[in-house]
Amino acid sequence: MAAGVVIEPVRRSFAVLEALSRRRSSTVSVLTGETGLPRPTVVRLLHTLIALGYAARVSREQGYRLTERVLGLAGSIRFVDHLVDAAIPHMSRFTSEHGWPLYLATLSYGSITIRHSTAPESPMAFEEAALNTRRPVLISALGRAWLAFCPEKERRNILRDIGGLTRRQEATLGQVLKRVRRDGYAFTQPPRPTRIHGIAVAIRQERGAAGRVMGSLSMRFPSSAMTEEEVGARFGGPLQLLARTIAHDVGKRVAD
Repeated sequence: MAAGVVIEPVRRSFAVLEALSRRRSSTVSVLTGETGLPRPTVVRLLHTLIALGYAARVSREQGYRLTERVLGLAGSIRFVDHLVDAAIPHMSRFTSEHGWPLYLATLSYGSITIRHSTAPESPMAFEEAALNTRRPVLISALGRAWLAFCPEKERRNILRDIGGLTRRQEATLGQVLKRVRRDGYAFTQPPRPTRIHGIAVAIRQERGAAGRVMGSLSMRFPSSAMTEEEVGARFGGPLQLLARTIAHDVGKRVAD
């Protein structure tokens, strides 16, 4: 299907959902006026939303309202908010102490997406914060850290979604991820030489190494300033400790 194609029944359904979300309850007349849809169409969509559990009829006078099931649609977004909120003070403290900028990312639609950065706070930042920009999974340190520590089934799904690999590429990647799991951190592997590199660690659930990856965290540095061996020796441990601290705080926020 070509990009930008809109499926009309889906558009109409979301128009009704959005109109319902603007107030505690809405009548069919109000929904018809706000969506521009014919009254019979609005009634049919309301009955469908009720059958699916996303809407409920309040009364003849008050009309219809959304149900709590709608909140489930934003579950992953709320979790990202928890992760970012938990990470911000710890990331700022690290940058204040060590100087280097940090980047927090999550996996989204087969790419690594930057959610927060301390680049604006860092005296040694050579890049912008790049919020909401995407990084390739296979060559970015953030992506490699995620792939190394996520469950096997998730890893297979990620690789399938980004187009799959040849057997030779799979074997090479397998060796890379094995090394990342051994060391506890990953490095950027750009297709061509670049001035800025990254070291990244995975932020994992506290329930052991088999738990899912919640995010990945990278420190960016000029390749002229330190070798990968020097960066790993100096910052690998502190970054892993930082990731565990963030994971612990996320767990407390979700539990609360």
